[in-house]
Amino acid sequence: MIEYFFCTFAHEMINEYQLRVLPQVAADGATLRKYIAEEQGLAISTVKAVRVLKRSIDARQRTIFVNLKVRVYVNELPTDDEYEHVDYHDVSGRPQVIVVGAGPGGLFAALRLVELGYRPVVLERGKNVHERKKDLANISRTQQVDGESNYCFGEGGAGAYSDGKLYTRSKKRGNTEKILRVFCQHGASTNILADAHPHIGTDRLPQVIEAMRNTIIRCGGEVHFQTKMTALLLENQKVTGCIADEKEYRGPVILATGHSARDVYRYLAEANVQIEAKGIAVGVRLEHPSQLIDQIQYHRKEGRGQWLPAAEYSFVTQVEGRGVYSFCMCPGGFVIPAATGPEQIVVNGMSPANRGTQWSNSGMVVEVRPEDITSEKASPLAMMHFQEQLERMCWQQGNMRQTAPAQRMADFVNGRLSSDLPKSSYAPGLIASPLHFWLPKSISARLQQGFKTFGRQAHGFLTNEAVMIAVETRTSSPVRIVRDAETLQHVQVEGLFPCGEGAGYAGGIVSAGVDGERCAEMCALYMEKIV
Repeated sequence: MIEYFFCTFAHEMINEYQLRVLPQVAADGATLRKYIAEEQGLAISTVKAVRVLKRSIDARQRTIFVNLKVRVYVNELPTDDEYEHVDYHDVSGRPQVIVVGAGPGGLFAALRLVELGYRPVVLERGKNVHERKKDLANISRTQQVDGESNYCFGEGGAGAYSDGKLYTRSKKRGNTEKILRVFCQHGASTNILADAHPHIGTDRLPQVIEAMRNTIIRCGGEVHFQTKMTALLLENQKVTGCIADEKEYRGPVILATGHSARDVYRYLAEANVQIEAKGIAVGVRLEHPSQLIDQIQYHRKEGRGQWLPAAEYSFVTQVEGRGVYSFCMCPGGFVIPAATGPEQIVVNGMSPANRGTQWSNSGMVVEVRPEDITSEKASPLAMMHFQEQLERMCWQQGNMRQTAPAQRMADFVNGRLSSDLPKSSYAPGLIASPLHFWLPKSISARLQQGFKTFGRQAHGFLTNEAVMIAVETRTSSPVRIVRDAETLQHVQVEGLFPCGEGAGYAGGIVSAGVDGERCAEMCALYMEKIV
């Protein structure tokens, strides 16, 4: 079960091993240290430190194992850092770049600009990450949403209070490991460097985001809150800055406004800045008791037990030519109200760091393409209008409050109204509603078939213990702001760098961070030419 990697040096040595151990061994540092010493015939007193480099759970069989890659220090202590740190230097007085949006795309763009010797000026329409908390709490208490401070708008963007999951399949466009290291440098647990599906936790991520902001300011950059961009400064098809709250900010613009800044999309369309409709995915939040998901995924009645984390799942299938899949799975988490304005209901999910609630949820969504909405050439805003229509319909079904329409899972599949609903984590409350009846047939029929498939794949998953909460629409941007593939500048307007999820080029915290860094690098090359 142990594989050697490196040779030894006299009585002092550093070795790396691949281990396959039981969960109770992996969960306790002292137990793991003893296990390695016994396997290698070492005196336990000589094993001075064990560093976990990679960690994943193999629950495919009834006996569950944890796969580990570890570095073992024999007769010596670690002298190297756990990860490579980034040096951020003073950029006061350097040429400035305007970064619109303080989500992951904007923050990582700003930090990368500091690395490259440029001064970022960050403009964020919402409040700082701590002041946002009051407005989020008010949604459940008052049933009202602040249009500038909510689960999508504000420092940290949609990811700040929506879980902090850092897993991405997008490895081609940049250095994802560096994104994790920067998070660690600003206070995240180094566990995220080892875990197969890293996760900071919505209770810890705000402090990390605040530390990132403080780095930007300490190095001479600026961060302005409650400062909403209303227009770009355009001169002969060249962006020279932007206007926010009637003040001009000069410099090339990295536009990282997030997937819900619909006023930005409308402005770009009116200003004839080229954008196009983009495919999205639409559906519901599906919430199960976390114990049930643990039992299903770990193949045992006791579920996770003492040593395992809350179980995750991932499902995907095809129904009538469109993907049906789970999205943003939150084990031991909550369902949250993610609307950004009046007359909307939008739901999302999050988990605290310990993933310790009694519920587990995920988005269950159906792929929707522009040609599904209209047979003619789609308006650039067609998919956004489709989102808005669904969200308003959901609000009407929810008694024109943030009370979300919901239906038990098996009732939905069988076309029955739920006479009652299970206890839920969704704080504003649920109201029984026939989702199978009023959701678009292209969505509801595919979800019904998808659920039947998932129920066959995981016995017990298709159950009336699970509740569907409508509607999940903000899985990604409904618009792509068209940019050149190499320079990352807008194809039509010089000096504009569309960035991250809101521009249609990322799908989560890490991929948005990677795209932010790439945009900063291309912007720096542009600055070298014009300065």
